[in-house]
Amino acid sequence: FRNEFFAEYKAHRPEAPEDLVPQFPLIREAVEAFSVPAIELEGYEADDIIATLTRMAREKGFKVTIVSSDKDLMQLVEDAVVTLLDPMKNRRIGPDEVREKFGVGPEKVIEVQALCGDASDNVPGVPGIGPKTAAQLIAAYGDLETLLTHAGEIKQPKRRENLLVHADAARLSKRLVTLDPRVPLEDWPLEALAVRDLDPARVLAFVDANAFKSLRARVIAHLGDGVPGTSPEEAETIAVGAPEYETVDTMAALARWIDRIREAGIVAVDTETTGLNPASAELVGISLSVEAGKAAYIPLRHRPRDGLDLEDATLRQIPLPQALAALKPVLEDPSVLKVGQNIKYDLAVLAREGIEIAPIDDTMLISYVLEAGLHGHGLDELSRLHLDIEPVPFKEVAGKGKAQVTFDRVPIEEATRYAAEDADLAGRLYRLLKPRLAAEGLLTLYETIERPLVPVIAEMERHGIEVDRTELNRLSAEFAEGMARLEKEIHALAGEPFNIASPAQLGEILFVKMGLAGGKRSKSGAYSTSAAVLEKLAEEGHELPRRVLEWRQLAKLKSTYADALAAAINPRTGRVHTSYSLANTSTGRLASTDPNLQNIPVRTEEGRRIRRAFIAADGCRLLSADYSQIELRILAHIADVAALKQAFAEGLDIHAMTASEVFGVPLEKMDPLTRRRAKAINFGIIYGISAFGLARQLDISREEAAAYIETYFERFPGIRDYMEATKAAAREKGHVKTLFGRRIHTPEINSKNPNQRGFAERAAINAPIQGSAADIIKRAMVRMPGALAAAGLENVKMLLQVHDELVFEAPEAAVKAARPVISRTMEEATLPALSLSVPLVVDIGVGANWAEAH
Repeated sequence: FRNEFFAEYKAHRPEAPEDLVPQFPLIREAVEAFSVPAIELEGYEADDIIATLTRMAREKGFKVTIVSSDKDLMQLVEDAVVTLLDPMKNRRIGPDEVREKFGVGPEKVIEVQALCGDASDNVPGVPGIGPKTAAQLIAAYGDLETLLTHAGEIKQPKRRENLLVHADAARLSKRLVTLDPRVPLEDWPLEALAVRDLDPARVLAFVDANAFKSLRARVIAHLGDGVPGTSPEEAETIAVGAPEYETVDTMAALARWIDRIREAGIVAVDTETTGLNPASAELVGISLSVEAGKAAYIPLRHRPRDGLDLEDATLRQIPLPQALAALKPVLEDPSVLKVGQNIKYDLAVLAREGIEIAPIDDTMLISYVLEAGLHGHGLDELSRLHLDIEPVPFKEVAGKGKAQVTFDRVPIEEATRYAAEDADLAGRLYRLLKPRLAAEGLLTLYETIERPLVPVIAEMERHGIEVDRTELNRLSAEFAEGMARLEKEIHALAGEPFNIASPAQLGEILFVKMGLAGGKRSKSGAYSTSAAVLEKLAEEGHELPRRVLEWRQLAKLKSTYADALAAAINPRTGRVHTSYSLANTSTGRLASTDPNLQNIPVRTEEGRRIRRAFIAADGCRLLSADYSQIELRILAHIADVAALKQAFAEGLDIHAMTASEVFGVPLEKMDPLTRRRAKAINFGIIYGISAFGLARQLDISREEAAAYIETYFERFPGIRDYMEATKAAAREKGHVKTLFGRRIHTPEINSKNPNQRGFAERAAINAPIQGSAADIIKRAMVRMPGALAAAGLENVKMLLQVHDELVFEAPEAAVKAARPVISRTMEEATLPALSLSVPLVVDIGVGANWAEAH
């Protein structure tokens, strides 16, 4: 209504943000679903409705709290009867706080606001009068009208003139800032605002319609059993009272738990150990859970902390051999399902104790299949997200920093609280998440790829690979010599010694002392000396940054590979045991850690020398089986590119064929440079490369690079169609799919930020290709142990997976027989689920070390 007498009211306010407007109807739906009263009335502002409700409540004798810190509502404050509550600061605002803000009491707030005006609402006020002056004037004259009547008496000339000239503006401003306490709310008596019970059906209908999966779990937790549409299992999963965790330290108690496990046919299992590396960590205890909120911890190898007697009652434990002998039958029983969070770790730890647990389910992998790319899949994050539970932090029971102890030194009572909770939460997550696999069409992916891969990977990690320590030490010394030589050359070029490893010192040398162009300071004030910056300077002909790049490469080879690999050799096995992360990438690829064996350079001579340190055991050879150009083959299939499919079918050099198509060079006249450019385009297209990126890669102009890409799309039109269709699908659904149905989420695909959106679009284009390649090699890995065993080749071991490559160790006498089994298993990995329109080809090399085999 204020616009009726002042059209410019709030005229300066910008339009509501474009991405906020669609949320208004959702907000209305949300408050309605949760039975929260919501009042809207055309022609009035929310503050007027609040003022009217406040009056209605006061007239009935209520005390009123207005949850807001909005200064416009402070005019409603009434001593001990009407107050504001600032929800951000959890601070109550009464008359004293209003005086602190305005310099006057609540009853005079509109007088002060009339003089000051409000730029955000376009309330004019009186020029030159701010809050402090306005408060002084109202305190002196009592109210606005009295002040304006006596304005001619004001001693300050400018202030007097402004009050006289702008008197009507002040009166108008008072009308604008005064809240209307008599809004017609006949349809909203106070009784309609009473707290109402939630209607579970309405709440869950809203939650499900908007796919609020974690909120659904919290709703069920608060409403308990009997929610329409909720299975008893779901309710049991989440809605439990205080947990009951038991320390099992007698054989009788353990026998009772084993009986419960057999009766249930399912148990959540978790192990506690002395470290994170399963190849070296020692088993400390096992936790079990068969129903939500109830779990047991079996301490096995707890030791006294400093100064404690071994016979202390808190260290009472079942003797390890007895406990394991009792647990082994049920943990190996094929009729009892064992559920774990990252159960691969528990498989490895228990295998070293002689227990081969099976069958299994993994809550981490179930979550990964459902929502890869949307969040992490660790137990703590999943518990917060789906169960609204904050698990006990490890540091709370084991300490932190230098005071942290290994789990075997944690008092058993504390250990039970921490360890039993892990099994309990894993069981709850399983009951909540597993049914979603079938409901969302992802069960086959999980059952045929992710779950059966777990024991295969665990066996690979357990076997490890032999590394030549002497060769690594020799390489480390050579890298150190090379670094020292380069250091002298760099210091000579700089004209002074400095710490090459210090970006700040290097930046000062390059951009201050030497005055090279292109220096950019970061927020910390130091110049950026990233690889991209140094490469650009080196391309411009500057020698010092080129040498620094060489020094950095040697430093990385020395520290990350030569030294780290030597330190990673397990003293018990004499081999290196990498750990594969199964749920770290959004595309389904495996990631290698501790140590990372997937990023060893293969194109440089130094990188190949590192690979030479990976050797076969005595009497054995390493086999490297590598998919040939698998991502380009998948692209040809997905995009249905006839020319590419034909080239692969005929076994042509795909890069030479592409060069011939794009550059018009006959195959018989193909030169290495032209083929290299075509190769860059082929692989660049898979990753959604831009003209700018291709120009930098090939050292050509952006215009030339754009022309190459355009010609490529003209020759292979199906690829552009695929890219555009994939981006459109990602925008609509928020994810893309691999050939085997894996969902790869692209949460930034509709971002208003062009950089985020562009990155998400490139990821969406690449994800079905890279993800399908990951699925294919995983399918091959799942089948490989059975295929080798069927051929009588159980002694051929799969050791490593590096993207599109599998590394095996085989006795020399078995190499010839193993090659066709490995290649056939890999080349037929898509069958029978999918028959590719392009043949898969596997190249196998054999050698005494990895470099020779690759």
